[in-house]
Amino acid sequence: MYKQLLRGISIATCMALTLGLAGTAAAQDDKPTLQAVTDPSFVPFEMMDKDSGKMVGFDMDILAEVAKRAGFDYDLRTMNFNGIIPALQTGNADVAIAGITITKERGQIVDFTIPYYNSGLRILKRSGDESIQTVEDLEGKKIGTKIGSTSYNFLKKTLEDDGGITPYPGSSDMYMALMGGNVDAVLYDAPNVAYFARTKGGERVTTVGPLYEGQQYGIAFEQGSEWVDDANAALKSMQADGTYTEIYRKWFGEAPPAAYQK
Repeated sequence: MYKQLLRGISIATCMALTLGLAGTAAAQDDKPTLQAVTDPSFVPFEMMDKDSGKMVGFDMDILAEVAKRAGFDYDLRTMNFNGIIPALQTGNADVAIAGITITKERGQIVDFTIPYYNSGLRILKRSGDESIQTVEDLEGKKIGTKIGSTSYNFLKKTLEDDGGITPYPGSSDMYMALMGGNVDAVLYDAPNVAYFARTKGGERVTTVGPLYEGQQYGIAFEQGSEWVDDANAALKSMQADGTYTEIYRKWFGEAPPAAYQK
């Protein structure tokens, strides 16, 4: 009887320990899942990997690391860039990362993290076209840009004759329009323009002129989100321990600006 009692206590104890450990593991894995959105065509920040069928890129690595450190999971879906801010406004998305420039206007309707990338706007033209050197030379030209982007707003504000501005839903559309002769130049975010010029553009296109409108990208959250402070802490820790630098080197082949190295 004594042996049976001991055996019963042992079994009960083991069961309790097992259930306790399982409960602890479940609690640790029970992270909230946020609805995340991105633009599928902003290389090398976000793009579809044809082999895996998954989104990859600089932004994708940043989001994955921020989520891990901040303590949330996420379901990712893609949409055209001009739908991203409205999705956050209407509660159809909780978080967005897509090379989104931090602006005063956007900051009134969504919450941004601290900046995680410095950018600006640059002109892309066909090689051999010497008539375009600066933004002033775009007057009277046909210019491609992206719907809902800061580059579109910059062109509308800068050019006296804005009748030649053609906004495209995707960056690949405006680049194809340039190489096909449908537009004379493209004005868009500098890293995306440079990436296209050195990859698919080959020797057919080239960047020109200075960097216009210094900009910074931020991760956008639904206004009033509880996750902004945690995301900021995650970004700062990534910079401090060198993880940000590793991700930056992976996609851009060089070290990030000193401001992002702590």
